[in-house]
Amino acid sequence: MKRLAFSRLALCVLCGASITLLIPGLAFAGWVTQNSGTTSHLWSVHFPVDALTRYAVGTIGTIRKTTNGGANWFSQSLGITNWLYSVHFPLNTLTGYAVGDSGVIRKTTDGGANWLPQTSGTTRWLYSVHFPVDAQTGYAVGGGGLILKTTNGGANWVLQTSGTTSELHSVHFPVDASTGYIVGRFGTILKTMDGGTNWVLQTSGTTNDLFSVHFPVNATTGYAVGGYTGINGRILKTTDGGTNWVPQTSGTTRTLYLVHFPVDALTGYIVGQFGTILKTTDGGSGVEETAEVRGQKLEVRITATPNPFTSFATLPGHEAERFSLYDVSGRLVGTYRGDRVGEGLVPGVYFLRSSDSQDKPLRIVKVR
Repeated sequence: MKRLAFSRLALCVLCGASITLLIPGLAFAGWVTQNSGTTSHLWSVHFPVDALTRYAVGTIGTIRKTTNGGANWFSQSLGITNWLYSVHFPLNTLTGYAVGDSGVIRKTTDGGANWLPQTSGTTRWLYSVHFPVDAQTGYAVGGGGLILKTTNGGANWVLQTSGTTSELHSVHFPVDASTGYIVGRFGTILKTMDGGTNWVLQTSGTTNDLFSVHFPVNATTGYAVGGYTGINGRILKTTDGGTNWVPQTSGTTRTLYLVHFPVDALTGYIVGQFGTILKTTDGGSGVEETAEVRGQKLEVRITATPNPFTSFATLPGHEAERFSLYDVSGRLVGTYRGDRVGEGLVPGVYFLRSSDSQDKPLRIVKVR
């Protein structure tokens, strides 16, 4: 049986055969069931820019979309019966990609009204698709060690040399299109630092199948999860760019399918078999801060809009405050008021902090 990979966080029950989507409720209300309107299995979901618009894909060419936070889901048509395993919208709710069995790749530029076929050049199953910073350069991975790359928005997909024949389940480029990671069967972890020209096998220390990889804010600290082959509930963490992967205690014997850290490298979520949902607030270390220590910290909860942006971003509710902006190397590139963040910068990925260095950084992207 084919083992499935799951794309970016939805914090939903995409880890099993289900027609329901579970969305986090407000004020610790738990998990609220939403009606997807389909009986097809759903394998992947993606939130392009906010919590309102989402896309979910699954069996028999299923694509579902919501524009009101999941209150209503409606069907989009691909005209195919291929199973779809991954969906990704790089910058906005209009341009996105979906991949699936038999090498199928579909692209939309109008929010899913039309999904056009792309030529992948393969009949192998594709399990994961990811476009790091724009809608032009992207990667797709799948069966038999397959890695595909496009630099022109999917008009052409070029085969890359992976150096493995293992199935590859998940691909992630943390901050740019150069440094990326792939995980797959039998503990396979690959890393590139040159946009996929060379993929280097890393020592994972496990023979478990790995289904998901995620690096929250940089290319140094990341997580991989999986199971099977004797040990389920496998979680691996690296803090040195993948040179060493250290197992973490998951507390479960169920297979884990997806890992995602939405904001920083401390608070993360994992979903798995039979509705398993795990959460950490300390990077998986198992060390819980006391209430007294937490109370001494000042956390500034901020969001940027639009994000990604072309000229500048604003920080609703913090327009008059000043923030420091850093590039991916940690270099301070300037300070900005919350009403014109990033103005005058070159395109790239940046991290925003308030004047209190203990708050959580916000990742923002300038695209042109």
